Amino acid sequence: MPLPDTRLATDHMPHSAIQLGLRANLAQFVLLASITFGVGLVVGAERVVVPVLARQDFAVASFVATLAFIVSFGFVKAALNLIAGRLADQYGRKRLLIVGWLVAFPIPFLIIFAPSWGWIVAANLLLGVNQGLAWTMTVTSKIDLVGPRNRGFALGINEFSGYAGVSVGGFLSGLLGGIYGLRVAPFLFVLAVILVMTVASLLVHETLPYAHLETQARRPTLEQGESAPSHPRPRLAAIFALTTWGDRSLAAASQAGLIEKFTDTLAWGLFPLYFASHGLSPVSIGAVVGTYTGTWAILQIYTGHLTDRIGRKWPIVGGMWLAALGIALVAAGSALLWWLIGALLMGVGMALLYPTLLAVVSDVAAPQWRATSLGVYRLWRDSGYAFGALAIGVVADVFGLLTSFWFAATLMAVSGLIVALLMYETLPTRRTVHPVWEQDARLE
Repeated sequence: MPLPDTRLATDHMPHSAIQLGLRANLAQFVLLASITFGVGLVVGAERVVVPVLARQDFAVASFVATLAFIVSFGFVKAALNLIAGRLADQYGRKRLLIVGWLVAFPIPFLIIFAPSWGWIVAANLLLGVNQGLAWTMTVTSKIDLVGPRNRGFALGINEFSGYAGVSVGGFLSGLLGGIYGLRVAPFLFVLAVILVMTVASLLVHETLPYAHLETQARRPTLEQGESAPSHPRPRLAAIFALTTWGDRSLAAASQAGLIEKFTDTLAWGLFPLYFASHGLSPVSIGAVVGTYTGTWAILQIYTGHLTDRIGRKWPIVGGMWLAALGIALVAAGSALLWWLIGALLMGVGMALLYPTLLAVVSDVAAPQWRATSLGVYRLWRDSGYAFGALAIGVVADVFGLLTSFWFAATLMAVSGLIVALLMYETLPTRRTVHPVWEQDARLE
């Protein structure tokens, strides 16, 4: 018996009922945003608690060893981004979303009962799988649903929901850890989130047919009722090369995505240790880190929409430079007020650049291989967690903690300059340069 054609139906919905756009798919979009919020809650719970556990419960002295849990998370999530993107183009989004949540179930138990730091590192391997599958599928599905017109806004909402979850998860884990202890209560909360999000994922519709519909819409020369011609999906190697270096906007986005994760690694792995060494309580640490992620989350609603109007390039450049300035203020400050201001500027910068980088890739890539190209970009972006943890950890161990802050700020500033010099404007209504693949029949 032949398999059903996923291009023609989704969850028993006839092809004629499928419409692109936010308004037409609002219920599914809200459900996916809620699941992204849950993904953020899980990783946010770790941001405040795990670095402090490294010192208090496991006596990990080296910064590199402390950041090993981020290295494991980063490499696994980066690899899963690439694999998940390719599988999503072949088999659909929903199945991978559900698998991502099933893999997460052991995480809270590994941390609660961990007899050694190696268990925490292993838990973060699974967290990387969860993030690589669940977050990738929710963002890809939202892009499928809304179509090209409001892509920046949709990505802003996606990243808002995810990093609102990170902010809330970080604050609640700090609150629960301060009241009931760092080891158990925060991760019972994580277990509850995983249960709820697994059930919610079962209610998601498959969105691969929406990507096929957009592909057809981009071929206006077809006669009424004529089927879209079948185009082979480009080889993974070709898409990898194009996204990494073949197209200058995609290349600029890939390097910027990698470097901006140095900022997030710093905030995740070393800010809690730095602030704790200055006598801040878990609740206060959660407030500072929450200011960073909360500002990032809330402003993405507006920055994503803004880039649909003014373009992608300069918000990315400004965001990289603002985040660099924020890190510098945290390094130069010696009081809670300065740290809050620095965290605020970091959040503003990340809100400008983060959804916009995803929008750049979505603008340039063709719908039939967009998920794969997004996977390549997110491979480079999230490998920044691992490379950032290694580089920042080595700098902190050799030259001191504050030097690692200045190191990250400098890299952010230089990366922003590369975007300014290399990237062309990708917003379709403002684009003056055609993507490389549109001039190369081998990729279409």
